[in-house]
Amino acid sequence: MVEELVIAGISLASAGAVYVMAAARVVKQYERGVVLRLGKLTSPARGPGFTMIVPAVDRMRKVNMQIVTMPVPAQEGITHDNVTVRVDAVVYFKVVDAADAVVKVEDYRFAVSQVAQTSLRSIIGKSDLDDLLSNREKLNQGLEVMIDSPALGWGVQIDRVEIKDVSLPETMKRSMARQAEATRDRRARVINADAELQASKKLAEAAQAMSDQPAALQLRLLQTVVAVAAEKNSTLVLPFPVELLRFLERSGLQAQAQTEAYERREPAAVQEARPDVRQEPDARQEVRPEDVQDARPEAVPRAEAVTGLEELPEAEQLP
Repeated sequence: MVEELVIAGISLASAGAVYVMAAARVVKQYERGVVLRLGKLTSPARGPGFTMIVPAVDRMRKVNMQIVTMPVPAQEGITHDNVTVRVDAVVYFKVVDAADAVVKVEDYRFAVSQVAQTSLRSIIGKSDLDDLLSNREKLNQGLEVMIDSPALGWGVQIDRVEIKDVSLPETMKRSMARQAEATRDRRARVINADAELQASKKLAEAAQAMSDQPAALQLRLLQTVVAVAAEKNSTLVLPFPVELLRFLERSGLQAQAQTEAYERREPAAVQEARPDVRQEPDARQEVRPEDVQDARPEAVPRAEAVTGLEELPEAEQLP
């Protein structure tokens, strides 16, 4: 009898140990346990620690509540300004409702990945190339809103979305490089022209100040000579005043004008002083028959004279 009681007690202890081992569950700190009893959600998600379920009746599914980092595969699309680009991104999300993540969606990770890819393509088509390159913060916010809208119904919250890289064709890269070079060249020219304008204004002020004191220009000339001679050069350059060159040029032009005026007046004065002198024609000038005919108008051509004799009446003709 005692042996039977001992055997029964051992059996019960063994059954109890097996039951406890089958029913015991441990939920970690970053997890939540969703229990389905005969396929039905009976209670809220269980928190971290030790918990028990009914073996063969309950089924527990653990859901990770940590932030998940999911890279979005590179998506190729055409921007709003018809430029082909290839963009990839990364999504940071976490589960806020473990029951919804288990019940309302089959695989919340795959669902978030697909929504992120389609949203990224939509953002590419709505944006310009300049926005993708320089205004990424605004695009990240828009992409986050597009992914978070359907994910809230799955018990998932989108924490952050970042566009990682934008790949451009080689031809577009060369075009952008040429554009950047032309922009920098334009800036350099504008800065150089502005510097020339400021320098010209300062030089004009200095020239005006020196014009009041003629000795200042001479002192400036001597300072230039000293600066050139300080470098131990064998050749000494002396600036020549431009005003002197202009004065000499004007003097030469005036002398040439006076000479030409004197040459034009000299023949007229000689003709007035000797009116009886007749200018002889140039011996080398060619005499044409027309000139001779004009000089002797009384000379009648022989052919015309003969013709006139033939037209006289017979009685008037000479014997």
